[in-house]
Amino acid sequence: MLVLSRKKGESIIIGDDIELKVLAVEGEQVKLGIIAPKTVTIHRQEIYEEIQRQNKEALVLNVDLLEQLKKYK
Repeated sequence: MLVLSRKKGESIIIGDDIELKVLAVEGEQVKLGIIAPKTVTIHRQEIYEEIQRQNKEALVLNVDLLEQLKKYK
């Protein structure tokens, strides 16, 4: 893990086309701005984890459904 210190208004660059900028620091909360191509998906970690959980759940349901459909052939 790379750990960097940044102040309000400062940025870091990821690759050639992603900029992460510190917009504000309020107590223990930091507000970040992200400039990235529209092709890059950006999620908060808890949302990303929920998407992954739902995708795994859907995969299991689809496999079960396919198994049921095989019985009717």
